[in-house]
Amino acid sequence: MPSLWVDADACPRVAREIIVRAAERTATPTWFVANHTVPLPRSKWVKALAVSQGFDAADDEIVDRLQAGDLLITSDLPLAMAAIERAAKVMTTRGEALNENNIRARVQMRDFMETMRASGEHTGGPKGYSDGDRREFANALDRWLARNT
Repeated sequence: MPSLWVDADACPRVAREIIVRAAERTATPTWFVANHTVPLPRSKWVKALAVSQGFDAADDEIVDRLQAGDLLITSDLPLAMAAIERAAKVMTTRGEALNENNIRARVQMRDFMETMRASGEHTGGPKGYSDGDRREFANALDRWLARNT
């Protein structure tokens, strides 16, 4: 059975709640990995893994533990690319599937925007997490769990 891995450092609270409910409902082993304590309910299926402070420590831990076919939930594009290279599936907290067909272009755009910001260009940040994002994520996660558990 595949496991769910969550990059919990930047996971919206509402997405975390959706993941916990889905993991409990489907009896799917789920790990929330962060460099801080993540508040989670007591559960047989949902666990928190706090890693040491440090740049990308949580990302490195996730990549080390991922197995082919596991699902990683993250919006961190370099982490997503590393997971895809390990044959894991990746979904953002907005329900978008990241895969070998779209990840390189997304990373290139991210790098371009980072260069623009470094040169003083004001590019704005990500949009807020909306009710539509919540629905899209919940539906995408349910579809993945139905196919894979």
